[in-house]
Amino acid sequence: MSKTNLKVTENLRTQIERAVKAAMDEGKLPAGELPGFVIEEPADRSHGDLATNIAMAGARTFRMAPVKAAQIILEHLNLENSFIEKYEIAGPGFINFFLDKTYFAAVLQEIEREGEHYGESDFGQGKKVMVEFVSANPTGPMHLGNARGGALGDCLAAVMQKAGFQAYREFYVNDAGNQIERFAASLEARYMQLFDESFPFPEDGYQGADITERAQQFKENFGGSLTGVSPEERRKALVDFALPRNIRRMQEDMAKYKINFDNWFMESTLHESGAVRKVVDTLTAKGLTYEKDGAIWYKNKDVCTEILLKKGKTQEEIDKLELKDDVLIRSNGNPTYFAADIAYHKNKFDRGFEKLINVWGADHHGHVMRLKGAMDAVGYHGDDLDILLMQLVKLVRDGQIVTMSKRTGKAIQLRDLLDEVPVDSARFIFNTREATTQMDFDLDLAIQQDSQNPVYYVQYAHARICSILRNLEAEGITARTCTEDELCLLGAPEEVELIHLLSSFDSEIIAAARDYDPTKITRYVTNVATCFHKFYNACRVKCNDEKLMQARLSLCIAAKTVIKNVLEMFCITCPDRM
Repeated sequence: MSKTNLKVTENLRTQIERAVKAAMDEGKLPAGELPGFVIEEPADRSHGDLATNIAMAGARTFRMAPVKAAQIILEHLNLENSFIEKYEIAGPGFINFFLDKTYFAAVLQEIEREGEHYGESDFGQGKKVMVEFVSANPTGPMHLGNARGGALGDCLAAVMQKAGFQAYREFYVNDAGNQIERFAASLEARYMQLFDESFPFPEDGYQGADITERAQQFKENFGGSLTGVSPEERRKALVDFALPRNIRRMQEDMAKYKINFDNWFMESTLHESGAVRKVVDTLTAKGLTYEKDGAIWYKNKDVCTEILLKKGKTQEEIDKLELKDDVLIRSNGNPTYFAADIAYHKNKFDRGFEKLINVWGADHHGHVMRLKGAMDAVGYHGDDLDILLMQLVKLVRDGQIVTMSKRTGKAIQLRDLLDEVPVDSARFIFNTREATTQMDFDLDLAIQQDSQNPVYYVQYAHARICSILRNLEAEGITARTCTEDELCLLGAPEEVELIHLLSSFDSEIIAAARDYDPTKITRYVTNVATCFHKFYNACRVKCNDEKLMQARLSLCIAAKTVIKNVLEMFCITCPDRM
């Protein structure tokens, strides 16, 4: 809720508490502990702007019918200077409150005063939050899942920042381990096949055309210089050539997608610094590892079982999870991906982050519990690591699933999508469905320039307001700051509905940050655009009453401010003309 709305709610809560205490002191209500109660906005505005359940929540304490208790509370309630115009008792004992016109005037004054900062709050209290997302394997091009994860992760970080957190964006580059060994072997095979077609390709090698492309590029630069060297030297040279180019390509794709990471963290640094070995030693010192078949294993089952028992799970429930132990160091002496992952997340906490948020594909579901448990095992709190599991996305054109790029004839990559679809559309549309739901991304819809395209619809509302202001200025009518009395002239249902919606911007931001759900904000700003169009169609901005006209201009500018704040927060173009 806006600061104005928050002030009203906090004041109302204080006055209700005082009214109950006064009624108890007079013997009108039985003395007792003040019951917990809520003040909320009813879904149906005809039931008031705010409502409380105090009379029903206190039924046991008050020992009387809630309706009667509500009447007594209202007799002792002081609503002077509260922005509340009237109240009523409804249903089984709800007390509904109706705001007066000065409240709506105060909301518009607040938006004008705060401008680009409207919607910000201190909900996060400056807490340092790390949002890690995309983190695509650098052995090949980024795919559609990375497109969805990129939009969700970046906009989630923006929401967290707006809600008062110190949000930090990080991309984890898996430039070590098994996948790099496969990458090296695949590059070697494709390179050697340029000179000898019979050279074998590894069974588990990467089949992508990009591997052949990198091998060909190396040949163009260095010819057959690697044909006579050892496989180890050859593979290292090919990886040293190809990997930086792949990472640079990912960085270019992310920049085109308007995503700027605060850090690209290399997994290899964890191995080079000894952090991976150190975390294994830490777990061993705590008695949480054992040796088997030449490998070092982590007692994941014991750790997770203990955590789940403390959280109230029964042993029977835990047994159904079929928890298993994990290898940390293979029999060949190489650390596993899981060992590096423990070291990486410990490193995040070591850097001072108080909350870690990962945006992962749903196929990582089985990895969540064991990683959270490992954080407890290394001395941090697993509950401070939250993992948002993202479902699959499918591309649709003409109602049919699309799997191949029109441009290349190959599997669709992130850069193929961005070549075909405007970045604004991609970022907005990927944030119209919660991460936990599967998504069909409609390519036809994403390039449409009409109200069916959700981002175009919102952008058009902003451009329309700019056009209104320009046209009036051309006639010599310039918006000015209105007095409270002038803003109180706004009383049409469409005006009130729009102001109500604008007043809830920061509460929507807080809810989106709390639930890790930036799609709440795309829905919110779409509703703002809809309410603005309804207001504009029902209420003539240019009218003979100069004061009313200026008040309506103030409302137009307030809606423009909120739309712009959302679009700029999500790095989406905010056009003045369309």
